[in-house]
Amino acid sequence: MNNTPYHIAIIMDGNRRWAKRNGREALFGHEQGAKTLKSVARAVHEKGCRWLTVFAFSFENWTRPKAEVDGLMLLLRRFLENDINELNGENVKLRVIGSRDRLSSRLGSLIEWAEDETSGNTGLNLSIALDYGGRQELTNAARILATEVDRGIIKASDINEDILKSRMASSALPDIDLLIRTGGEQRLSNFMLWDMSYAELFFSPELWPDFSGESLDRALSSFAARDRRFGGNSKTDTGHPEEVATNVTRINAGPRQA
Repeated sequence: MNNTPYHIAIIMDGNRRWAKRNGREALFGHEQGAKTLKSVARAVHEKGCRWLTVFAFSFENWTRPKAEVDGLMLLLRRFLENDINELNGENVKLRVIGSRDRLSSRLGSLIEWAEDETSGNTGLNLSIALDYGGRQELTNAARILATEVDRGIIKASDINEDILKSRMASSALPDIDLLIRTGGEQRLSNFMLWDMSYAELFFSPELWPDFSGESLDRALSSFAARDRRFGGNSKTDTGHPEEVATNVTRINAGPRQA
């Protein structure tokens, strides 16, 4: 079995706490977090992982202070305007998943342009979850299918896991093998609920701007040591009764924060 995850997802938590620790405004932490994302994405690709999905802005994040939200949208816009040539040079294919209804028309157009510009690339698949919520994604997919059944496009009996997945915002993404969450919190926060059904979970105490290539190595080493059962038996199972195993292993890794 390949011990390298095919698809890594990251909840990039801790930007605001990092900024506060350094006596700066929240946006400064997000700026540093954007730099960390670029370096970590390169490291992920160098390790042979094909897919990376990051949680940039959640459905619930709109409740944050307007100045912070506006600053985050400006950061994303600058990224799309200034870094697409770099992504193309590194053969990265960009996708943005989530709702676009509340984004400005300018940002929405930039996203479409960036996706089109990188659509032919064959290296790392980088997906950015923006205005995304796992429950909202599943609800919307169910609504689409209900409408199709009502219009006679499909029958209710036709609906299976593959069809449901095909109506989701993340329809092009494979299942997640490894979720990394930084910042010390140990929860999923409504992120990629369908695709993380059998993901291994790795929780790091490091705040996202402090996450490094060495931090990624620790996560990958932990993943490689896992016995992934997908609800079945381990290869080393002797057949004796044992407690039901779970792939949701919670561990803290990396240096402790002061």
